[in-house]
Amino acid sequence: MSVVGFDIGNENCVIGVAKQRGIDVLLNDESKRETPAVVSFGEKQRFMGSVGAASATMNPRSTISQVKRLIGRTFREPDIENDLRLFPFECLEGQDGGVLIRLEYLGEMRTFSPVQILGMLFSHLKQIAEKDLELNVSDCVIGIPSYFTDLQRRAYLDAATIAGLRPLRLMHDCTATALGYGIYKNDFSVAGPTYVVFVDIGHCDTQVCVASFESGQMKIISHAFDRNLGGRDFDEVLFIYFAAQFKEQYDIDVYANAKASIRLRASCEKLKKVLSANAEAPLNIECLMDEKDVKGFIKRDEFEKLSSNLLERISVPCHTALLDSGLTVEKIHSVELVGSGSRIPAITRILTSLFNREPSRTINASECVARGCALQCAMLSPIYRVREYEVQDAFPFSIGFSTKEGPICTLSNSALLQKHRPFPSVKIFCLHRTDTFPMEAYYADLNELPSGVSPKISSFMIGPFEVSNMEATKVKVRVQLNIHGIVTVVSASLLEDNVDDDSLAKSDDHLTSTKMEAEADHGSSAVPNSAEDSNLKRMKPSSVSSGDGLRKSKFVKRLDIPVSESVFGGIAKADLSEAEKIEHQLVQQDLKMEHAKEMKNALESYVYEMRDKILHTYCGFSTKLEREGISYNLQQTEEWLYEDGFDESVDAYTEKLEYLKKLVDPIENRYKEEEARARASKDLLDCITNYRMVVVSHPVSERDVVIDECNKAEQWLQEKLQHQNSLPKNADPILWSNEIKRKSEAFDMTCKHIMRSNASPPSFEDEDDSDQRDKPDSIRMQVD
Repeated sequence: MSVVGFDIGNENCVIGVAKQRGIDVLLNDESKRETPAVVSFGEKQRFMGSVGAASATMNPRSTISQVKRLIGRTFREPDIENDLRLFPFECLEGQDGGVLIRLEYLGEMRTFSPVQILGMLFSHLKQIAEKDLELNVSDCVIGIPSYFTDLQRRAYLDAATIAGLRPLRLMHDCTATALGYGIYKNDFSVAGPTYVVFVDIGHCDTQVCVASFESGQMKIISHAFDRNLGGRDFDEVLFIYFAAQFKEQYDIDVYANAKASIRLRASCEKLKKVLSANAEAPLNIECLMDEKDVKGFIKRDEFEKLSSNLLERISVPCHTALLDSGLTVEKIHSVELVGSGSRIPAITRILTSLFNREPSRTINASECVARGCALQCAMLSPIYRVREYEVQDAFPFSIGFSTKEGPICTLSNSALLQKHRPFPSVKIFCLHRTDTFPMEAYYADLNELPSGVSPKISSFMIGPFEVSNMEATKVKVRVQLNIHGIVTVVSASLLEDNVDDDSLAKSDDHLTSTKMEAEADHGSSAVPNSAEDSNLKRMKPSSVSSGDGLRKSKFVKRLDIPVSESVFGGIAKADLSEAEKIEHQLVQQDLKMEHAKEMKNALESYVYEMRDKILHTYCGFSTKLEREGISYNLQQTEEWLYEDGFDESVDAYTEKLEYLKKLVDPIENRYKEEEARARASKDLLDCITNYRMVVVSHPVSERDVVIDECNKAEQWLQEKLQHQNSLPKNADPILWSNEIKRKSEAFDMTCKHIMRSNASPPSFEDEDDSDQRDKPDSIRMQVD
């Protein structure tokens, strides 16, 4: 079973894995700990990770990055429209209002959904993990932003399904960070909870959570976020500044050139990192556009003034998280700052001023989420023993349910599940209905949601069912906010009163054995739409007095009702199966092209290797005509490789390689055979010498026979070698090393059969002498 944690960032991905010695971060094929979240489509093959990122400049319109921003979003959202203006690849609106990515692949225009692209990225990360761990990877925990909606969480699960993964949990980024922070600390106060604020400034978003730590447990108290404030926004400030500067100084418009924009944004990101450690920094790019080299310069103070509006927004989610937690700044024990965008000194100053203490950096800013997810996976895995540690997360949104009659609620804001409710959790409520009825799940407070998000979550149809009379019957509905943060109706039951006229009231044990659920009429069930908590206690069956004085039992008969679900904007099962099929085809195409590359490299290496050997190592073992013919074919093959054969099939490369080997193999065999023949001859002569020495102590009858066999073998070898040595080296041999080896084996077996003394003569082969002595006389070996 795999124990893996994936952190899918907007820019980079990190893979954490639990091993016997702790949590490690896996290296990719380039021996780097971070893998770019990029999928690039070439003419015949996909390139992902570092290789895909290298293709961004040369192939910008077919290189997909920042797909995390598009997951579960609609094309008309204002934030998405702003993002799409920055992306070099083409996007269009799907039939359901979602985003589709359009590009050219295998000579035709193809469209892919963001979920499919994310599935490709998951598949690549899975391959990296499997290659390192040398086992199949399926079970995992995946980090997600706390602001992800129900639709986005389902999209992540769908993408994981496409890649063949089985997520055990979708875990909030800050929760994973808090887990990795708290499980290793043993210095928490015993007087009460220790409160820590985690501020995660990523590539495209900012997340804040307040966590409470005690010995053996952690609890998330509140979440807050700004999903449009991250490191890339500070990069964009520099990009706009230098784009305007270059327009004025060099008369070039980088906005009109996708490649120039990509190069300038990459340089601005590097410049931002330099400014984090230096008061000023230069910018130099060769041949940015129109064959012009550009130069720029900026001071840190100037950069902070340009970013002042972004820096002011940093404190907003921090205030929100603190307010929702109900804590004051004085009760905060420490502030942990993580994320790839957290290294700007001005951010540290703002947080220091806000919390009256300087933020700590005691955990790895880039790897903390992946490590926390791997820890959670180990805790959920049956194969790892992790010390007891309770993790309690909080859900950042209020969720309501409604029917035609109105909201189903127990709270003042029409919410069934309140904001910051611990999850996974269950809510049970009872309704009175006579027939099939619909329900809808929705976000109860739009102010809690990111801007532009639809409040609709999903709709449910409860039924069909039949009632025994025309009166409304109690229907018990069980709602779950599961471990992934996805809300669903897990079950519905029809409850009917039933009086047993034939028997007296039995014991509770007997009632249980009849598989009838016994419940008393609950006070809240008289209201058409009401709810009760999952800790509802089961009541004892009530008794009814009959006219004859007997006390008869009143039962509540339970009947399961089917529940169907429809997710607003979700992927249909048929579409998901089709996406899995497409991914399988794309993987097979990638493997086919990789195999073709391997065969091409093998052919190219063979050409270079044989060209040198045929002129030097194999020169004495080939005729002039053979050398000229092989050299000519090697030259022709090399020219073909760099012209018509630059992009050919596996069969074409294999055919060329087999043809060259057919020409070279006879010469190579002559060369190898000379050395092998000399070694085999020496082994046979050593064996003959050993038997002549050992047989001296044996009876005369045996000695004479063994000596005779030695003489015959020696004479055979001398005659054969004399004939072989009379031939030139460039002629095919008449004596092969295998023939000498067979002669040696036969000679050795014959001598062992003859010698019956307890002395064990040296054996040509590493065989058991006792087994050979036990063989009957009838298996006398015939010798040439």
